[in-house]
Amino acid sequence: MVLLNILIACFLISLCVWIAILFLFFKKETLSNLTIFLVSLSAGILIGSAFLHLLPEASEKVGSEKLFFVVLITFVLFFLIEKVFHWRHCHKENCEIHTFGYINLVGDSLHNLIDGFVIASVFLIDFKLGVITTLAIALHEIPQEIGDFGVLIHAGFNKIKALILNYMVASVVILGGILGYFASFYISGIVPYLLPIAAGGFIYIAASDLIPEIRKERDLKKSIKSFSVFLLGIILMFAAKFLDH
Repeated sequence: MVLLNILIACFLISLCVWIAILFLFFKKETLSNLTIFLVSLSAGILIGSAFLHLLPEASEKVGSEKLFFVVLITFVLFFLIEKVFHWRHCHKENCEIHTFGYINLVGDSLHNLIDGFVIASVFLIDFKLGVITTLAIALHEIPQEIGDFGVLIHAGFNKIKALILNYMVASVVILGGILGYFASFYISGIVPYLLPIAAGGFIYIAASDLIPEIRKERDLKKSIKSFSVFLLGIILMFAAKFLDH
């Protein structure tokens, strides 16, 4: 049953590619306005999920010293992966870091593999946390997929090929989910440590990628609105915690 939940969640994440395509029919200004709020909500949910759900749950299963060490190591490893593979989420068509389309595909494949592993790790602990995690990942996947599709078009791919390649890469999340599930059986004692690993990943994604995107906004009114949406994401995670109790 757990494996089925993981597969369903990962499959739904892979479908974010198609949702993102719908946004491409919007005017550029409208798309820009929507993207900043999606990023803000995602950042709030990721931060709220890490500090209000994942870490408290992990503290009951792992000692505090080990808990914070695992979170720190995870944060550092995510940073290392980004530096080695020049991997960075991009929400705009002309993102300079994605110079070549194929480099973008390799980086995104790795990213989606990790997302799948994170989803599996949380579902192995708790179903409700798995649902929250899937929602958080979906929200930051949509703007990323919009950017990735634009990058492939800019790199010279036609729309059909770009769409097919983008979906193939997005489907790697399913492989990550399967690997994460079976890894729990072959690596003794890994399950209690999966929550702080997921938390470290969430904190890194929000702090290194999403929040800097929000800070780029210069318009005061839009900045206030996007910050409010960021807080809304945290409040939603607090409400979910309250409902659990």
